[in-house]
Amino acid sequence: MDLDEPTPCFNPNSTPPAGTKRVVLVVAVALVDADGRVLLAQRPPGKTLAGLWEFPGGKVHADETPEAALVRELKEELDIDTAASCLAPFTFASHTYEDFHLLMPLYVCRVWNGTVRPLEGQKLAWVTPNRMGDYPMPPADVPLVAMLRDLL
Repeated sequence: MDLDEPTPCFNPNSTPPAGTKRVVLVVAVALVDADGRVLLAQRPPGKTLAGLWEFPGGKVHADETPEAALVRELKEELDIDTAASCLAPFTFASHTYEDFHLLMPLYVCRVWNGTVRPLEGQKLAWVTPNRMGDYPMPPADVPLVAMLRDLL
């Protein structure tokens, strides 16, 4: 690779070449309470993958860092405040769905202000690490469960 040659720019909003899928960047967090339980949220009716349990988070906007998006999403979805400095990068998921490819950094957070409450009609559950596998999850989230069990 010649470092003097310009690198083609990647435009995430462009139409991908034939045979590829657009990459969607979302961010998620394993909120861990004082008892070592992890918060899972059930996707509400009407959303894609409704009824499945996931780690809270959401899409990263074009002008956001993953940490800023997660701070925003936690306020919007769960009415809690945290700071980027409280988010520890842990691992990521890379999964191809039918219409797109998902890239999802997963953070761990043990410090936030406020009481977790569902603001978007989702059900919530505080789950011990050894019980997370009992909750049906989207395919991208499933491999993250074993890694979290090992961490916690």
